[in-house]
Amino acid sequence: MTVYLDLVFFLNLWFDFLLLLTVSNTLKRNASLKRLFLGALLGSFSYFTLFIPLSTVFLFIFKILLAFLMCIITFGIKDKTYTIQNVSYFYMTSVVLGGFLYFLSLEFSESHDGLLFTYQEYSIPYLFLIIFSPVMLYVYYRQRKDAKKYMQHYQIKITFLNGKTKEFSSFLDTGNHLQDPITKKYVILVRESLLKGVDLSKVLYVPYHSLNHQGVMRCIKVDSIALNEKRSKNYLVGISEGDLLRDGIDCVLNSYCLEELL
Repeated sequence: MTVYLDLVFFLNLWFDFLLLLTVSNTLKRNASLKRLFLGALLGSFSYFTLFIPLSTVFLFIFKILLAFLMCIITFGIKDKTYTIQNVSYFYMTSVVLGGFLYFLSLEFSESHDGLLFTYQEYSIPYLFLIIFSPVMLYVYYRQRKDAKKYMQHYQIKITFLNGKTKEFSSFLDTGNHLQDPITKKYVILVRESLLKGVDLSKVLYVPYHSLNHQGVMRCIKVDSIALNEKRSKNYLVGISEGDLLRDGIDCVLNSYCLEELL
């Protein structure tokens, strides 16, 4: 099988550039294109190890040192934690890209040698790898970004005045500072359709204002809310009439929950 070294070099350069770009966007490093290219250029020279007989252990150490140098050239040095985080994300992203390439090898080939996949003397088009690799990394980046908001998801239990307790899938909204000016209790929001069986006849009206709207919100008193084994009586439940909550969220927590319940 013929191996074109210039093509292998270009593929390494392209993939290393994509990996560093993904790390830069994920960690908000804002690395310039020049530094990204220089880091990828250094990484692409690793293909010279194909011609040097190295032990597995030495090759592993060499690749780790190379990853550190690539990240230092691309993102600079601020402190130890900063550098280790860059290298860690670089390796995690490499695993994702490597897994994608390995998936292609399983789907389209009988055997593979590095980045060269073959199936009865037919190679996967390099243009396919060049085009779809950034698409896959972009999807990975978007999913990581979207996953961060699920770190703010909690299961909360609300005990109402009639003694009935309901559990809700909740989202912590750090922008929700709504507080009743009279009772000084904080307001969490629950969709009205989920409050069946709860007495909604006795309500309080709490004034609120958002970016482009202001008004009053219907709220009810509750016995307590519980989150992470902590319980508080310092809350009202605001009744959300519209379909304001998405992604399976039943309840929007108040930012004050950060201090009291989390």
